Amino acid sequence: MGDKKSPTRPKRQPKPSSDEGYWDCSVCTFRNSAEAFKCMMCDVRKGTSTRCKDFSLCYWNPYWMLPSDVCGMNCFWEAAFRYSLKIQPVEKMHLAVVACGERLEETMTMLKSAIIFSMKPLQFHIFAEDQLHHSFKDRLDSWSFLQTFNYTLYPITFPSENAAEWKKLFKPCASQRLFLPLILKEVDSLLYVDTDILFLRPVDDIWSLLKKFNSTQIAAMAPEHEEPRIGWYNRFARHPYYGKTGVNSGVMLMNMTRMRRKYFKNDMTTVRLQWGDILMPLLKKYKLNITWGDQDLLNIVFFHNPESLFVFPCQWNYRPDHCIYGSNCQEAEEEGIFILHGNRGVYHDDKQPAFRAVYEALRNCSFEDDNIRSLLKPLELELQKTVHTYCGKIYKIFIKQLAKSVRDRYATSPKEK
Repeated sequence: MGDKKSPTRPKRQPKPSSDEGYWDCSVCTFRNSAEAFKCMMCDVRKGTSTRCKDFSLCYWNPYWMLPSDVCGMNCFWEAAFRYSLKIQPVEKMHLAVVACGERLEETMTMLKSAIIFSMKPLQFHIFAEDQLHHSFKDRLDSWSFLQTFNYTLYPITFPSENAAEWKKLFKPCASQRLFLPLILKEVDSLLYVDTDILFLRPVDDIWSLLKKFNSTQIAAMAPEHEEPRIGWYNRFARHPYYGKTGVNSGVMLMNMTRMRRKYFKNDMTTVRLQWGDILMPLLKKYKLNITWGDQDLLNIVFFHNPESLFVFPCQWNYRPDHCIYGSNCQEAEEEGIFILHGNRGVYHDDKQPAFRAVYEALRNCSFEDDNIRSLLKPLELELQKTVHTYCGKIYKIFIKQLAKSVRDRYATSPKEK
């Protein structure tokens, strides 16, 4: 018998590596089988580059939601960071002022006081006569190194059919503020101030009052007077006015989106009118009875729509009337003045030297930290010279909040930072 051949056994093949044939997704890093032509987890095709096609794309989603052309490992966190900035932009505070005539220096001092203490970036909307634009641009551009504000210059603009009538109402250009909701259509909220305003605490603080508006309130102002015995509206006005003593429009915080949408009650027609439709009829009806121009028209509007006004305390709009006959703003006595309003021209004469001292201190102050920190002692010495006046007798309220603002914003010297 021939030898029986044993069956040939196949050669033993090496055991495949557990990694062989598998591929890792370049986006979500999931390990896929060799047969898979796209990731089983995130649907990215096999072989997709780990580089983004467009590095400007920003996503902040779970990894399985990323588009196929956005990498996961190389730029995910950078993209997420940039996207988080995109969806949470730093809120700008919009501040508007109207300057005509010899108001350049006063306006620049007001803007400086806003910049010095504020935390969030500011957007200035400056309405000025054409001959002032070049000077404003030169001065504001010289502050560009601060990088804390932007500005836009606008011409004085009134409805063409009644421009002359609006321009001469009360003071030149003052009634421009009435048309801000119609001109600045892309601006949601705005703080309007007169040129003779000085901020003694951050703009952020009055801006935050917008969050305190209830669902019906569209604007905020301070009372014209705290003491009815010396009030003007309740003694002399020949037209309706808000509340017991009227309101002062030198500092006016507005939710302009609501203002544009609202239909206002009025005493001219049973039909409610929107902001753009109510102004001229009001002027025609009351122009022979109003003294303070646009402020009187605002008082008439809010007399008929009191639910639409948020009233903030007198320390947010502190004027000579609060002290020339004796102190009558209790909130300022307790916490100091937040916003100083030098109406009646008191920054430029000797009638109220306490107001003038604060104005000159801020006008002459530069933006250097040490300069701002050092303005308090000389200012206090100047204020002590004013104690012969009623306002000067309470001079400490002029620096109480200012000192706190300086401490909070500039407490640490550059060497200690």
